[in-house]
Amino acid sequence: MGVRSSNQSLSASHKHGAAPDPAFWAGRRVLVTGHTGFKGSWLALWLEALKAQVTGYALSPPTDPNLFQLARVESSMASTLGDVRDLEHLSRVIAIARPEVLIHMAAQSVVRRGYTEPLETYATNVMGTVNLLEAVRRQGKPCVIVNVTTDKCYQPRSSGLGYREGEPMGGHDPYSNSKACSELVTDAYRHSFFNASSYAKHGVALATARAGNVIGGGDWTDYQLVPDLIRAFIVGTACHIRSPNSIRPWQFVLEPLRGYLLLAERLAKDGPRFASGWNFGPVDQDARPVSWIADRLVQSWGGSASWMIDGAEHPPEDEVLRLDATRAGRELGWKPRLPLADALDWIVEWFRRWRAGEDVRAVTRAQIASYSALLE
Repeated sequence: MGVRSSNQSLSASHKHGAAPDPAFWAGRRVLVTGHTGFKGSWLALWLEALKAQVTGYALSPPTDPNLFQLARVESSMASTLGDVRDLEHLSRVIAIARPEVLIHMAAQSVVRRGYTEPLETYATNVMGTVNLLEAVRRQGKPCVIVNVTTDKCYQPRSSGLGYREGEPMGGHDPYSNSKACSELVTDAYRHSFFNASSYAKHGVALATARAGNVIGGGDWTDYQLVPDLIRAFIVGTACHIRSPNSIRPWQFVLEPLRGYLLLAERLAKDGPRFASGWNFGPVDQDARPVSWIADRLVQSWGGSASWMIDGAEHPPEDEVLRLDATRAGRELGWKPRLPLADALDWIVEWFRRWRAGEDVRAVTRAQIASYSALLE
């Protein structure tokens, strides 16, 4: 199968729904934690296109190469290197930035790293969240906060049905459990300090966002399926895959980012009415097995691309994980736009253009523009 252009028209069922409001974002002060990461870099570039005033707070980029440096993300924002575990430094940056919207994505985001570095995982994902919320509380200024957690924050169950927002938090591994703890910390701060009954006094609207398995160009994260496949394709070796039958809610990176932006808009306009947890996941048919993703990428990449089962022993993972995003569709107008098969072709196109030496910033911004055109 040839690579389809990201400008290709898509089926009508994926063309309807809400888009971020440029009038809301133009000139708005936005602080993004984790802006040097894969998702954070895409979000910063999108916010730039929306003409927001963006400040970033994060550690140095987590991989080499990385999207943040290749796309020169820092050139269009105020970037500060810092650790969310450092409350005083984080507080100073928030005081200077005076954010009207704060999107918290700084995290240890890899399940397998949680097994090798559990202390770092809990310190970053739990106390990092505490520090952020405490810094906002101490500032005493109105603010919209979207704390980005994960689809893995729910207490695991075996039904195979999509998790809904009201289900219990849980997680059997350090990463998933730390994100469930981040959800509980958020809920505690929302009830204790940013309660709806006193919203007129504190002006803080606080929500969490739980996205599926996010994929896209410019991701070189270790132990993640798509980056592992692309790395293997480039060097001409078979990619070793550990759980080919596992089903995950795959989605193109701009899909959940749009959800975060829409949620922030509603929090700003409607206060605590939307201050709760929200799922952003794909349509049911795009919750696919790992092997399906691998086969599609092999087909789209072509040449000697291949994969094989990794027979080594690995930490346990849930076999089936799905998200029910019905509420986001009903109350935010958010629905997935880009079918998974097309998203995989966009990813192959991105990496091919990067390898060809094209301007990564221009390539990434072009895909943002193409995706935005699907929302019109």
